[in-house]
Amino acid sequence: MPARYLVTGGAGFIGRYLCAELLEHGHEVRVLDSFVPQVHGDAADAPPGVELLTGDVRDADLVRRALGGVDGVFHLAAEVGVGQSMYEIARYVGGNDLATAVLLEQISQSQVQRLVVASSMSVYGEGLYRSAEGELFPAVRRVLKEGERAWDPAGPDGQPLLPVATDETKPVDLASIYALTKYVQECSSLIIGNAYGVQTVALRLFNVFGPGQALSNPYTGVLANFGSRLLNGQPPLIFEDGRQKRDFVHVSDVAKAFHLAMHAAYVSGQVLNIGSGNAYTIEAVALLLAEAMGRPELRPQILQKARAGDIRHCFADISRARDIIGYLPARRLEASMDEMAEWIAGSQAVDGGEQARRQLEARGLVV
Repeated sequence: MPARYLVTGGAGFIGRYLCAELLEHGHEVRVLDSFVPQVHGDAADAPPGVELLTGDVRDADLVRRALGGVDGVFHLAAEVGVGQSMYEIARYVGGNDLATAVLLEQISQSQVQRLVVASSMSVYGEGLYRSAEGELFPAVRRVLKEGERAWDPAGPDGQPLLPVATDETKPVDLASIYALTKYVQECSSLIIGNAYGVQTVALRLFNVFGPGQALSNPYTGVLANFGSRLLNGQPPLIFEDGRQKRDFVHVSDVAKAFHLAMHAAYVSGQVLNIGSGNAYTIEAVALLLAEAMGRPELRPQILQKARAGDIRHCFADISRARDIIGYLPARRLEASMDEMAEWIAGSQAVDGGEQARRQLEARGLVV
């Protein structure tokens, strides 16, 4: 049945796709967004067909108004960026955890029936690893010293480990302030949901990509960063050796996952991975995009330096989301490169990659 939903951060990258998904299914959508300049630039437009409220989720009176008459809430509003979170600590804690606390206080006094909150794969830290003998390890990465190049985690006795798909049973290992804030968002939402009878589910999103990402925000998704560099005639910048593995999931699949989580039965209290279930090296992704954009000569610049808060390998086991909400991603990265290249070519972007790197280096966060 059609319902009315609030989407915090609904004018952002994922939020716009989610709003379109909800409207397509006949629902009414209200968006609450603060239009952070780093993400939105000078634009402050709402997704077509929604009711827009402009302001910060930390504004309790505004949130109370936003919750009026809604059946469910999608909480996407957040500060996003591993590297930046390591020096703008108060900004990330305030924008993510304090904002979520305000939202939860107001939800506890409302008629909201279900809450779907956007968490992150960053809460895992390193993904799962398996030894040659078949034993699983939730590896912890060593803190590298200046000049060290031992990128891959090793077992307790120094034995090599093979990265494998990470499922939701893997213990949390928080490697950045961003990861910490996302875990607090996730946990506080589940705690309050359980206490007040609000069915709550947290989606741990892996690397989301697709047309519409903020190309001028150097702390956004890696594909957008690469696209911004290539569009400006510069090679993509890659930390470490480029062989670190990630899971890339198309934003349209993510939007469908949020919709499924709002309507599926037996999801309350669940934490679900939302990825593609595939692993790609970062260097391979950069090469794919350069080829699609017609700039194969702009091979990635491999920095051979580590960034504080980064992890080596993490890609998703999505079987729980498949079994519980019927999530089946439809868009593979390889088949989406031409779409990305076409959108990037028609966009404008200020390349902030070098500046972001210098800010991290100046604070000793790159070794």
